[in-house]
This record gives sequence, C-alpha cells and structure tokens, in this order.
Amino acid sequence: MLGFLRRKKTYGPFVYLTEPTFLYHTRTERAIVEIIEEKLNSNNILVPSKYGMRDTSDRIKEAEYLVAVAPLGKFTSLVGREVKLAQELGVKIFTLLIARKENELVYLWVEGVPEEVEWLSPEETMEFTKTFLNSEFMDYLRKGLFFGSRKREW
Repeated sequence: MLGFLRRKKTYGPFVYLTEPTFLYHTRTERAIVEIIEEKLNSNNILVPSKYGMRDTSDRIKEAEYLVAVAPLGKFTSLVGREVKLAQELGVKIFTLLIARKENELVYLWVEGVPEEVEWLSPEETMEFTKTFLNSEFMDYLRKGLFFGSRKREW
C-alpha cells in the first residue's frame, strides 16, 4: 500500500563516487549516478552529496570501485586526494571526464586515471571553483533568486 516509502533494493558491488562539491545536487550528478548504474551494473553507490560536507573518505577501503569525476579534465584537490588514497589501497579506479559541447554535456568513461587529467592544488581548486561558479550562476544571482533560473548548464 505504501510502496513509495519502500527503499530501492541495492545490488552490485560497492562504488565510491568522488566529485567536486559544486556538482552536488545537480542534474549532472543524477546523470553520473545513472552512468555508474549502467556501466558497473550497481546501484550500491556512495554519493557524497547525501552526506553534505562530512568526510566520507574512510569508506574508500570498503569500495570495490572508485569513480572520480573530472569536469573539464581537472581533478579538484578533494577528488585528487581521494584518488591517491584509492590507489594506495588498491581500489579499482574509473574516471568520468565531463566537458561541454555547445548546449550539451559530453561524458567520457575511462578505466584508470588518464595522464592528461590535470591535478589541482587547493589554491588552484579555489580559483577553478570561483571561475566555474561565476560563469554558471551569474544568471541565478541576477534573477533566479526570486523567479528561478532556467539557464543552468551543469
């Protein structure tokens, strides 16, 4: 009767998702989870946005796979730190490269860590995040606060 309250059954290996915080609770994050479900045949995924800003890196050792998200071919300092930890622990790593092509996002699924991915320091991460958020959410600040913004690209 109250089937909508029932939790979805989890299946498949445990997957740890690591992504930049500016992708939390976005359409892009939902698309990433769908890609992981399709590629790894698992919905047993730790999505960091469900934990807010709490550190979940202690769960990496339980994971069979780690999926690292690299928007515009860059690992933020947080993602880079978790990828290095997974490499030390011997967890299998997949990288999801995200880029923008005209009006749509392009996702590239890669096994391992590609050499062309740029690893950002904490200072570079702050600058990248500022640039990224400024370009994305200026419309939201101008009129989206009261009327909603339809211009979100990520």
